[in-house]
Amino acid sequence: MTMKEKLIEKIQNKTLTMGVCGLGYVGLPLAVDKARHGFKTIGFDVQQEKVDLVNAGQNYIGDVVDAELAELVQSGMLSATTDFSKVCDVDFIAICVPTPLDAHQQPDISYVKNSTIEIAKYLKPGTMVVLESTTYPGTTEELLKPILEQGSGLKCGEDFYLGFSPERVDPGNLVYKTSNTPKVVGAIGDDAAEVISMVYRAILEGDVHTVSSPAVAEMEKILENTYRNINIGLVNELAILCNKMGINIWEVIDAAKTKPYGFQAFYPGPGLGGHCIPLDPYYLSWKAREFGFHTSMIEASMMINDRMPEYTVERSGKILNRHKKALNGAKVLVLGVAYKQDIDDYRESPAIHVIEEFHKTGANVDFYDPFVPKYREKGQWFEGLKEISPEIIRTYDLVIITTGHTTVDYEMVCSAGVPVFDCKNVTKNIENKENIEVL
Repeated sequence: MTMKEKLIEKIQNKTLTMGVCGLGYVGLPLAVDKARHGFKTIGFDVQQEKVDLVNAGQNYIGDVVDAELAELVQSGMLSATTDFSKVCDVDFIAICVPTPLDAHQQPDISYVKNSTIEIAKYLKPGTMVVLESTTYPGTTEELLKPILEQGSGLKCGEDFYLGFSPERVDPGNLVYKTSNTPKVVGAIGDDAAEVISMVYRAILEGDVHTVSSPAVAEMEKILENTYRNINIGLVNELAILCNKMGINIWEVIDAAKTKPYGFQAFYPGPGLGGHCIPLDPYYLSWKAREFGFHTSMIEASMMINDRMPEYTVERSGKILNRHKKALNGAKVLVLGVAYKQDIDDYRESPAIHVIEEFHKTGANVDFYDPFVPKYREKGQWFEGLKEISPEIIRTYDLVIITTGHTTVDYEMVCSAGVPVFDCKNVTKNIENKENIEVL
């Protein structure tokens, strides 16, 4: 039997052993889906704490069902380890590690590179390797392929298959999870594309769309998030203009979205957050310079979005001025540090950047977030308020709403009489707007 035939047989009779490198917001839900569909799965992570939690059946990711994780671990279908030598026990491994930006806003692919080096040491013939981490077009073929071939002594396409399938995770989405979101697969060679696609069809309920190469799949992922970045940049710029013109941008958007075709609603805010939208355009613009090309439209939207935390604080200063108070020394309460509503994920959260901008002005800042009681930034932990009440709110000079959690009583917040700067339009239905200003 050929390698392809052997792998197809293993997929069909569910004797294929799965692996997931990186047990975070992307990796753990994927590992659970694999195990849930009858494939023995091993999770790999360099953080012993995560490994211990998984092996104890204790969930730490919002999109994973606690009881399901515990049951899969108890039954032996799912386990975790920091020992990469166990890569030799898997037939398929997905790399789901972070791809942040460095201090110079350039791609930091060290996690991907280091994971691939470790995998290469123990890669056995007949294994499929798939990168899921968002990255620049060319990463799979230019970075992973030579590392895997040199580290293992095996040849891509003959001894192992290599592909890219971008993660599509939207934390807190009540409709689309890992299991039912359509998947894109691009691989080196037709056989690799066919077999890797077959793996995803066996473990996911969503459709699988196969493209001609890893580079197409990598660029597709960048397009998804750059599209959103540009449109959010557009509406943020319009929000600044509308404020100068005395026009409510939120009302403008509500009117525009009544059009049943040709328009999709995007909303302004204090900045961009999450693990993809604020970062992906930087990956593309960085790679584009290799070809002497400047992504002018993309870079313009990035500049607008990156400036929103600063603009938010400038607007806050004007609100305080109208109440005869200065930013320097003002007591400011920030409501919400998660990057989107009703989740505990604060990666790249604009609220944290807003807090940093407030600190630069000399303001005294506290925060309250029912989903994020504390957060870590630049090696330091910041503790939030444990509760809020009208009495507590009245001790502040300004309240700024940076995340629109549905569990917060904004009517109570606004009734305290303190100036409120609403960056998420959550006070839309509150009748008395005397102390409310909306972004």
